[in-house]
Amino acid sequence: MQEREVQFHIQCGPGQVGKYCILPGDPGRCQAIAQYFDDPVHVQTNREYVTYTGTLLGEPVSVVSTGIGGPSASIAMEELCNLGVHTFVRVGTCGGIKLEVQSGDVVVATGAVRMEGTSREYAPIEYPAVPDYQVLTALTAAAERLGKSWKAGVVQCKDSFYGQHSPGRMPVSYELEQKWEAWKRLGVLASEMESAALFTVAAARGVRCGSVFHVIWNQEREKAGLDQKESHDTSAAIQVGVEAVKLLIRQDRERA
Repeated sequence: MQEREVQFHIQCGPGQVGKYCILPGDPGRCQAIAQYFDDPVHVQTNREYVTYTGTLLGEPVSVVSTGIGGPSASIAMEELCNLGVHTFVRVGTCGGIKLEVQSGDVVVATGAVRMEGTSREYAPIEYPAVPDYQVLTALTAAAERLGKSWKAGVVQCKDSFYGQHSPGRMPVSYELEQKWEAWKRLGVLASEMESAALFTVAAARGVRCGSVFHVIWNQEREKAGLDQKESHDTSAAIQVGVEAVKLLIRQDRERA
């Protein structure tokens, strides 16, 4: 595509976003995240992309929603990179896989299973989808500092939400169910839909990215007859994401 100042999908231009950006999936979550910024301003809304910009520790920062899944998330990251963003923190939701992961927990991704299509258009499947180490350590430090119930580990990323929750009715159930069993045996913590693409695009673009999630529920705990509740309060994951951005800003200033 031809070069343009105002980006095609997010409809933002130079100077409208900070160098640090939080990426939720849900557009409705942007305002809640922006409330943690100083002097937040609504910049733009187009399709699934809602943008707010404010400051943290005097540094311009933004929050931009990506919608659901790798394709729309990769579009947001590509266009934000074009505008100079160098650090991304995905703040999202997930469903637990490992029995120890409970509703309301915070999960920090140390890697992502590339069971989706977007990342394959950036890197061979042998390439691992992993977060930037500085962002990963900032997220775990933030979770610990804030006293959240948190776990760090590999997450699984897929393109079909209902392929996870209703695999038995899918024509390829034999594959979905066998792979799900493999993720369980490998200790994968949770399932979500964007991080594998974001980590791979970030590597291709030479920027930093990490992910933190709120656990809505755990279908494996339900199958096992363990206590199970459904939690939609994402504030803990949001707080960890915002605190991690602050830590990164401080660290970057010290290195500079």
